[in-house]
Amino acid sequence: MLTEHLSMQTDPKPWRVGLVGYGEVGRILVEDLRAQGMAVSAYDLKLDDAASAAPLQAHATQHGVQLLASSAEVAACSDFIVSAVTASQTVPVAQACAQSVQPGAFFLDFNSASPSAKQRAANLIDGAGGRYVEGAVMTSIPLYRIKVPLLLGGAFAAELSPRLNAMGFASKVASDKLGVASATKMCRSVMIKGLEAMVIESFTTARHYGVEDAVVASLYETFPGIDWEKQAAYFFQRVIEHGRRRSEEVREVAETVRDAGLTPWSASGTAERQAWVADGADLGWFGEKGTPEFARSADWRVEADRMLAHRNSPS
Repeated sequence: MLTEHLSMQTDPKPWRVGLVGYGEVGRILVEDLRAQGMAVSAYDLKLDDAASAAPLQAHATQHGVQLLASSAEVAACSDFIVSAVTASQTVPVAQACAQSVQPGAFFLDFNSASPSAKQRAANLIDGAGGRYVEGAVMTSIPLYRIKVPLLLGGAFAAELSPRLNAMGFASKVASDKLGVASATKMCRSVMIKGLEAMVIESFTTARHYGVEDAVVASLYETFPGIDWEKQAAYFFQRVIEHGRRRSEEVREVAETVRDAGLTPWSASGTAERQAWVADGADLGWFGEKGTPEFARSADWRVEADRMLAHRNSPS
């Protein structure tokens, strides 16, 4: 019955949206979908812990979101499911949702995972009667919000894309073959996440030797189109705040490179640097997480000095 309903339903506004993952990405999507009056339910692992659940519960109350007790519960009551979790949870979330996904329900995998991980997730959802679509987010979500450029892939991508765009998304179909969209994202991330790690490593080391101004001046000369001071501040801030999620993504990037028959030297190093910064954030190097001042310096030198003060721990 639901399959027929969704097939005939060209206007997705009456859909019941289920969101698994209520982090930065999930909250942005919730705000933009609820602004259109769409019904949204959500689940996040952080809801299982009282301390981490409080800000999510406050946000849900403010925006009229129904919080549920598991991914399976979200899938059971949704016409359209969005998985927006860390890369390592891509397949486990699909497995949990496959237990109760409604026949014909769309499942949009928003996660930064390798083509092989997306294929495993698709097999689970499609095998349970859902309609899996891989999504590859191609730039920073906070800047564009729901209109972030989004590549779709898979057999149901062309069917879902116009409905997503009717909700305010900016999606386009990359291929009806799974893996094309995610491969595009992963290969891009070799560069983007690698550049973040390189800037942090280069600028922090330069700060140690007292040559940071000379290094930045040289980069301006070589690449005059980039505001290196502003870009460095942004890179430091984003990695400090989201290094854990980024390191997991880059491990998926490394897997993608490995599947191509290459040794992922660059991606592996990037993952380690991002994880090292994330470890420091967990240890309080950059202030208390969740406070307005956390990782908010407009000068990357402030954060580099904090890294240098703790350079030997964690290893």
